[in-house]
Amino acid sequence: MRLSTFRLIAATVALFASGAALSQDVPVKGGVLAPPPFSIIHAGTLLAVPGTKPVSKATIAVEKGNVKVIKDGYVDAASLGLPPDTPVIDLTDKFVMPGFIDLHVHLSSGAERGRDLSLREPDNYFTVVAYRSATQELMAGFTTVRDLGSVGYTIFGLRDAIRDGIVTGPRILASGDPISPTDGHADNHNLREELLTAIIRRGVCDGPDECQKVVREAIRRGADVIKVMATGGTLDESDGGTGQQFTDAELESIADTAHSLGRKVTAHAHAKAGIDGCIRANFDSIEHGMWADEETLKTMKAKGIWLVPTAATITYVGDTPEKIRNGPLKDLPPVSMEKVLKLGTQPRKLVKMAHQIGVGIALGTDAPLVPHGQNAAEMVEYVNAGMTPMEALMTGTVNAAQAGGIKVAGKLEPGLSADVVAMSKSPLQDIHAVMDVGFVMTHGMVVKSFGGRAK
Repeated sequence: MRLSTFRLIAATVALFASGAALSQDVPVKGGVLAPPPFSIIHAGTLLAVPGTKPVSKATIAVEKGNVKVIKDGYVDAASLGLPPDTPVIDLTDKFVMPGFIDLHVHLSSGAERGRDLSLREPDNYFTVVAYRSATQELMAGFTTVRDLGSVGYTIFGLRDAIRDGIVTGPRILASGDPISPTDGHADNHNLREELLTAIIRRGVCDGPDECQKVVREAIRRGADVIKVMATGGTLDESDGGTGQQFTDAELESIADTAHSLGRKVTAHAHAKAGIDGCIRANFDSIEHGMWADEETLKTMKAKGIWLVPTAATITYVGDTPEKIRNGPLKDLPPVSMEKVLKLGTQPRKLVKMAHQIGVGIALGTDAPLVPHGQNAAEMVEYVNAGMTPMEALMTGTVNAAQAGGIKVAGKLEPGLSADVVAMSKSPLQDIHAVMDVGFVMTHGMVVKSFGGRAK
């Protein structure tokens, strides 16, 4: 093991040993993290299903990690038919709702050691980076995330370790390596040919037949969703721009193959032509969609294709040349900087136009462009663009669940996962409350509390 990898693992272990990140309420049975058999939450205000009216004074009974029943008023264990020693979590002065969902993150990114780190460190280094990122997002109330770009098995192992109770983290859906054309957004650029030949380039394909094969291989490796680089990207070093890079025939082959194997397919797409190609190929969602016009958005609405606009990136990257050149991307190569500078305030304009047209919008941040743990800033952007606070909350719960095909989360109902967050203030009155989540329960396990343990 490399020294750098060891140091990161040690730092992560120290973080959890300190108790700073993880509540001590999570029981360990036989070496596996598990929820208590039963627990009760007393909520001051409960928004069980975003989009419906919240209720005052409600009880959530949790059994083996899932919601058992929701009752009006504060109901005790005996009245619920639960054991008398069932722990009661007092959130009677809090706003309680389902855990948040982010449909576009990159958990293994954000190691803060400069560019081309993947050429110097092994995959397991990035798995530990991803563990840190996932923890930050969980502590911010994101109990489900969709990772749309990681190398090889980097995220699959973490996803499965969380699922199996080896470590605590948000539920993860993962694409693994994105599908990209040669020299496309997920291919390598500006390296010597012998280096490109030596690097394993999973997901790179040209022509419908090759694209069909790499989709099948991605699913064989364990992909929950297929991520496609339909256009160029702003941050890669290609001078090919952000236009359509896969042909219509290739896009159709990718989508048909993914759907035939029960996977949703989503596209990184900036230029209108690339977005329109994905619409014709019946993609399920569009990531970014920066240069979609009114015609494109109306077609997306008609076909039920979701938009994941990643608008909050502009807050952190900057929306003017001055802000960008003094921000986190100030050291970008000139060819990449030129593409970023063209964006300006377009993400905010896109959200406003899509919302007015009625396109389905689901939350995604492209973290770490929005720092891991600050994902809820996307909801703030949506309100600034014209959504009501309730509509913004829906993007990160019920909308995201529907867009991502996530059947166990996004709302609190009997039989669904007990993924619960609570805030001291109501986000319906001030959306900024989502940036200060004080309580997090994931699959019935309390991983963050307001300072008091379950009693």
